[in-house]
Amino acid sequence: MAEVISTKQDLFMCSICLDLLKDPVTLSCGHNYCSGCINGCWDQEDQKGVYSCPQCRKTFTTRPVLNKNNVIAELVEEMRKTRPTNIQSDATADHGDVECDICSEGKLKALKSCLDCLLSYCETHYKAHNDLNPGRNHSIIDATGQLQERVCSLHKKALDIFCCADQSCICYFCLMEEHKGHDTVSVATEWSNKKEGLGEIQTRCQQTIQKREKEVQELRRAVDTLKSSAQSAVEHSDQMFDDIIRSVERRRSEVTELIRAQEKAEVSRAEGLLKQLEQEISELKKRVAEMEQLSHTQDPIHFLKNVGSISDIPASTIPANMVLSHPYLSFEPVKTSVSELKTQLEEKLDSVFKQEAAKISAADCCQFTLDPNTAKRNLHLSEGNRRVERRDDAPQSYPDHPERFDDRWPQVLCREGVSGRCYWEVEWSGDLVNIAVAYKTISRKGNYDESWFGKNKKSWRLTVIPTLTQFSHNNNHRKLPLVASSRVGVYVDHRAGTLAFYSISDTMMTLLHKVQTTFSHTLYPGFGLQNGSSVKLL
Repeated sequence: MAEVISTKQDLFMCSICLDLLKDPVTLSCGHNYCSGCINGCWDQEDQKGVYSCPQCRKTFTTRPVLNKNNVIAELVEEMRKTRPTNIQSDATADHGDVECDICSEGKLKALKSCLDCLLSYCETHYKAHNDLNPGRNHSIIDATGQLQERVCSLHKKALDIFCCADQSCICYFCLMEEHKGHDTVSVATEWSNKKEGLGEIQTRCQQTIQKREKEVQELRRAVDTLKSSAQSAVEHSDQMFDDIIRSVERRRSEVTELIRAQEKAEVSRAEGLLKQLEQEISELKKRVAEMEQLSHTQDPIHFLKNVGSISDIPASTIPANMVLSHPYLSFEPVKTSVSELKTQLEEKLDSVFKQEAAKISAADCCQFTLDPNTAKRNLHLSEGNRRVERRDDAPQSYPDHPERFDDRWPQVLCREGVSGRCYWEVEWSGDLVNIAVAYKTISRKGNYDESWFGKNKKSWRLTVIPTLTQFSHNNNHRKLPLVASSRVGVYVDHRAGTLAFYSISDTMMTLLHKVQTTFSHTLYPGFGLQNGSSVKLL
């Protein structure tokens, strides 16, 4: 009996779970199932109101009442006792492998997946699946762990149809319901078409990538050439100015030596004349003393013998009026000449610098407007958002905005940023103004060092007050020459990493400070003000 049961074991296998029947029940069509398996299938069909046999597709208008088949249950139990402990292959599933959904213990590696049954099978259970479903064309694919993505979430059927109207994968029941009347093709056909089209897109993308890579290389070469040219210009400029400085130093030394030589000659001549004068004075004083002494003698003979020798005044070796009429050397012409040379040199240097500055400002003059969304509430914007004034006594009713600076930071940024070359000027007044550029990512709230211009790596600041000019970046500060004008110019060459501040007057453009660095983001002009101070973008 056991041998007969063993040779007919397929009769006692559930076609749903592909394992020996558990609590077997028999339908009116004669097919046997595990009680749990068939109830699970019919639970999914409750919404349709029609129930069917998974094997012969016989339908029932009402859900059949299932009764246990005791004869089959006894035969299955007998078979379970005589069944080999391991009828499967030794291909145990490793990490990452798709596991067989039927193996109850020691899950084996699945070889195939059924889109109709929504199960994956090892070699043994796949064979059982085919034996239990003779003549039925189930959709079989290589084992995949993504079966749920291949079935309709509503109807639990394979997504084997593609709706062209909605560009989505659907099942047969979807086609009969919400997609009824839509243009459709098989998933395989659409996959083939899209795959071919994807190949064309990939080709175009590759061509675009190659083109962009070539442009990147050319741009990098251009940047390298620009940097090399700029470095060469800086080195040449430094060399020329060094030569000018050395030439000026040499001329200064020569003029000093000339003045000192002339001074020495004239002093020596004057000192010789002075010595002669002093000798004559001494001799005359001696004669006067002798005359005084002789005038008091009472001896006529003595008087007459000596009066002749002392009454004759010795002749002077110095020509008459020589001292008063001597043309002493004056150095005023030398001072005048040196002053004229200084003026000419400064005018020439200013002329050259203005020519270069004019090229910058004419080609790259930029227009900016202040961004109200960043302004602290005590900052008043006017003149088309091109002027800002700090008035602590009259705060504005600006709405809350994530980009607004905290009430501790009286600052504002411009709407427009700088990512190329740009020059602009501002007019300032008051006790203290900060003229800055900053990345848009600078903090607007909280920490002082992270939010205040010049206290962090994200901003560069020029502070101008009547008694001090100072540059600040990353909390490092440097005192600069005082700004003598109410106008300040700012120049940025983003790609070259150049930032420069100038003091601007009607006739002169004076460099205050220059920064050479690398900018990683777009720069935005910004301003910080003390109460009563104002800034206007020109």
